[in-house]
Amino acid sequence: MTTSEPRLSSPRSRESSRLIAVLRRRSVRGALGGWLAINAVLLALAGDKLPFHASSLTEPPASGEILQTNLMYLEIFALMGLVHLLTRRRQVPDLAGRAPGREVARRETALVLGYAAIAMLGGCLLGHAFGWHAFGFHLDGMIIRTGQDVTPAETFCWAAYNLLAYAVVPYVVFRRRYTPEQLSLRSSNRRADLLLVVVVLVTESTVQLLLNPAVLQLGLRQFLLGVPLTVALSFAGTVLPTMILVYSILTPRYLALTGSVPATLVLGGLTYALLHVFDGWTNFVSPTDAVISLLYVLLFYTGPGMFKTFLTIRTGNASTHVWAYHAIAPHALIDTPMFVKVFGIR
Repeated sequence: MTTSEPRLSSPRSRESSRLIAVLRRRSVRGALGGWLAINAVLLALAGDKLPFHASSLTEPPASGEILQTNLMYLEIFALMGLVHLLTRRRQVPDLAGRAPGREVARRETALVLGYAAIAMLGGCLLGHAFGWHAFGFHLDGMIIRTGQDVTPAETFCWAAYNLLAYAVVPYVVFRRRYTPEQLSLRSSNRRADLLLVVVVLVTESTVQLLLNPAVLQLGLRQFLLGVPLTVALSFAGTVLPTMILVYSILTPRYLALTGSVPATLVLGGLTYALLHVFDGWTNFVSPTDAVISLLYVLLFYTGPGMFKTFLTIRTGNASTHVWAYHAIAPHALIDTPMFVKVFGIR
């Protein structure tokens, strides 16, 4: 009698098995269900057009804008696949091990989220107190154009407030208790991180410029002055706050508390999205408009937030996403024309 040898599974079959296992995760099924529910409610409530302060999002039919936003997730998942390919031979850092014990991590997470909610409310009140727009994680008109006037004074105050509230204060508090390594502020493999940044940046920049080449239509002086100005202001007002609050502090704690990469990706994406609730294009005039605004914020920003979380998990470096997928692409490429206009650069 002969015994058959066990068949070795191919790399493709192993990848398929992993994908099936991921899709069976409760967090993944919950995210898919939430995504379907958000789309269904948006389509039911929006009617002919979305009720936003944004000319780029209010062209009828609303279903077209919603569909276009959903297509963004194809790029997000393609970028995740690219990052996985580039990091498949790297030893993935123990990001969860950088968080404190479970009870401390739970308490710190709750306190940080509560603090962020208070900071968001404070930014909203401060902006309106000066007759400006609410201070969201994006200055009014960034990424999504609104056509509403923004002044240089508002721009500087927005950047200063967000830098202080979301970056400086959390960093000072947590740096007293944790090392730069525990805060994921040091690279464990600079060469690999640099390669990853370059590949993702080139890929995302190509996509952004194909979709919106306005920055290439600026005059030479506007380009040379506008790009560094945009990078500096967006770095202070949204990039650094995102890095410290979400990816340096919260992401390791999410991973430690859930023990699940998919769940951490979802939580990181949702946190990043909710920080944009007071962006200038949202509309809270009526309960229906408020619901549509909140759901569209989740649909529009959760994907990018998940990809930033994925970059952090795969590299153990909270700053990787800064240069690969934030400060330059999209902000410098998309927002430079806006800041050129705000500061009257000719």
